[in-house]
Amino acid sequence: MSREPVRPMPRGRLILAVLGAAVLAVLIVLGAILPAEFNRDPLGVGKLSGLSRLWAPDETVVDPASEGAARAREYDLPFRTDVVEIPLGDFLAGADKSELEYKVRMQKDATLIYSWEVIGTSEPRDFRYDQHGHTTPAPGQPMTVATYKQAFGLRQQGALTAPFDGIQGWQFSNSSERPVVVRLRLSGFYALIPPGQPGNEAGIRANVQAAEARPATTSP
Repeated sequence: MSREPVRPMPRGRLILAVLGAAVLAVLIVLGAILPAEFNRDPLGVGKLSGLSRLWAPDETVVDPASEGAARAREYDLPFRTDVVEIPLGDFLAGADKSELEYKVRMQKDATLIYSWEVIGTSEPRDFRYDQHGHTTPAPGQPMTVATYKQAFGLRQQGALTAPFDGIQGWQFSNSSERPVVVRLRLSGFYALIPPGQPGNEAGIRANVQAAEARPATTSP
């Protein structure tokens, strides 16, 4: 049995077939592969078809407890926010009125977010602060102390993670010729120290205006 000879495709039809295949390949790349694999959607087909949702970046897994510090914690104390207005007299008023210590009680690894500013002077060299913390041991027991920053300035903001159970805060000192108010904003997991106890010997009351926060001291 003889076979019929295979006739070659006309040149024009061959060119059209090749061009059609190339166009189809380009459409597949632009409409399907780019949206699904590279998050690129030049034709908008990926969004319409839902293929864009298939894309996801490469993942690098990080151990949240690496370097000895847990990045996510839970606390027994409830989250709280307070505003503390601390009036300080001018330097001629004496050390008992122009400087004081204000701290809050914190458990180890608890976090405090803070921000404070001085109202009443514009000269940073007139105001000094010492940010530190320490434990409150029983008589005869050693005390653990941590100093975070000692500087002159009119404002500070940041976050503190307590390195031990104890009290954390600041010593504020006003050396200007005018009385000032330190407006301290606190948020996080901590407890206020009652007036008269270690860390709040000056008897500062939170969440009241400066004139009411410290008896016998008026705001500027």
